[in-house]
Amino acid sequence: MTPALAAAALGSGLVAGCFAVFTLVVMPALVTLPAPVGLAAMQSVNRTAVRPVFMTLLFGTALLCLVLAALELAGDRRLLVPAAAALYLAGVVGVTVLANVPLNDALAALDAGDAGAGRTWADAAGVWTRWNTVRSLAALLSATLLMNAAG
Repeated sequence: MTPALAAAALGSGLVAGCFAVFTLVVMPALVTLPAPVGLAAMQSVNRTAVRPVFMTLLFGTALLCLVLAALELAGDRRLLVPAAAALYLAGVVGVTVLANVPLNDALAALDAGDAGAGRTWADAAGVWTRWNTVRSLAALLSATLLMNAAG
């Protein structure tokens, strides 16, 4: 099972990196742009993110973590693997579904040219970034636990 643990750790680490780049580089750049431009760029990024490669990385890692956790609970019962899976599922997938996607949907509904959209964008960008940081840290911690479990 070590190759599968390594694959799950790699997937979680890659997801952490994707989210970290967004928190550390992309969002700070977008919020410095004029609001209509920043909002339009974020809307474009959100549309672009929903592609098979990223969705497979994000949700494929979740599925692999879930399978590995089930196998561990039925076999060796190394608690690091179920803990890593729970962390990834709650902190990455859960936050994505319950926080970031609804914010993305709200931003998608805005007309970047509307006067009120700029204020909504500024407010949403801060909240989105905070939740994205949670996702990044959860994925990083999950990757760390999986690497430790792999030995």
